[in-house]
Amino acid sequence: MKHLSVTTFIHILFTLAITILIVTFFVFISWDKERRKLEEISHYKLIADAFLSNVQLNPTEEKLESFYKNFSVKPIDLNETENDIRKKGKTVFGGKSIYGQVRVFEIDGLHFIYVQRLGYNLMLKDNRPKNYTFGMAIAIGFILIFSLLILYLAILKKLYPLKRLHDQIEQFAMGDLDVKISYKYDDEIGKIAKNFDNNVLMRIRELNESKNLFMRNMMHELKTPITKGRIVVESIEDEMVKGVLIRAFDRMNELIKELAQVERVTTRNFEPMIEATTLATVVKESQHLLMADTGKVNIDIDIDNISFLTDSKLLSLAIKNLLDNGIKYSTDHKVRVEAKDWKLIKIISKGDGLLYPLSYYTEPFSQEEKRSHGFGLGLYIVHSILKKLDYTLGYRYDDGENIFVLLAQESKTKGK
Repeated sequence: MKHLSVTTFIHILFTLAITILIVTFFVFISWDKERRKLEEISHYKLIADAFLSNVQLNPTEEKLESFYKNFSVKPIDLNETENDIRKKGKTVFGGKSIYGQVRVFEIDGLHFIYVQRLGYNLMLKDNRPKNYTFGMAIAIGFILIFSLLILYLAILKKLYPLKRLHDQIEQFAMGDLDVKISYKYDDEIGKIAKNFDNNVLMRIRELNESKNLFMRNMMHELKTPITKGRIVVESIEDEMVKGVLIRAFDRMNELIKELAQVERVTTRNFEPMIEATTLATVVKESQHLLMADTGKVNIDIDIDNISFLTDSKLLSLAIKNLLDNGIKYSTDHKVRVEAKDWKLIKIISKGDGLLYPLSYYTEPFSQEEKRSHGFGLGLYIVHSILKKLDYTLGYRYDDGENIFVLLAQESKTKGK
């Protein structure tokens, strides 16, 4: 019950309430029908016994009229109803007593009482006014059920803005920073929407803008001294000092590039440019980005240039980072790419296996102490890119080789 949504809870609550009310309603109808049948039988037996007991006393016409009036019955000619009884008559009750026999017939909703004693036959018509109690009970039952349904729909309508608010918040979470959360009524939901828009979303927008401005300014301010320093380094005659400084400036420049990639790819409203390409083209672009000795990368692609839909630049960048990691951390500084299908790409290199689960390395700035190369952003960038392209990153260590696997999600990727 704790994990049920408010709407689901209301659905369950009103479904149970309406079900219980309907079941109670039908039970009442069945019970009332039996009760009325027993009351009628008792009433007609009382009429028959009272009449038959008075007949043997030879009552006067006045006493008979009083009897008819007291019991709301009217004597009628037996011949008038005999044919109707045979054709449409339904026996409601029949029985015997010490005074004689009695049978009750129903014809078109009217009740007729037939009494017999020692050859004395009499047909009485029940003249009681129609009882509307049962009809009123039925009407009240329907009104209650209808009222409960109206209340149920009214509550759902009142809670509908919560669903709209939830959708707007999800829209914001998906990267639409311009979404406006609004509600025209000043009730509790309206106050929540107003406060959330003014105090939470506005603050998040401001923080996001500040972060973007800070990142751009920081990278811009760092690039200028790094570029100047790199130029000045070229004038140093000591080759050892010069090499150390060049590597330091190159590392700083590489960090700026990786931070720019992280900022671009991890932005929530970033959308990849999906277009038709081939795996051979993507891998070739990865090698170009790597700018490494071609002898360090062995390409084994068993695919007839089948085209598929993806962002080739982003996928090339992801593969480039995996190739770079493979060259840096392998024992022979070589890496190979294997693929028989664009849906499954393997990056393989020789070396020691990862000490921690893959999820540890897909966090930013995560790296093993012994691995001093890089800044711990490579696999984080790869993981972020593959999420945008509907790929998953897998890893296994087999026979002295590190195998990173790019697996396309079947339900989202498209071949061509």
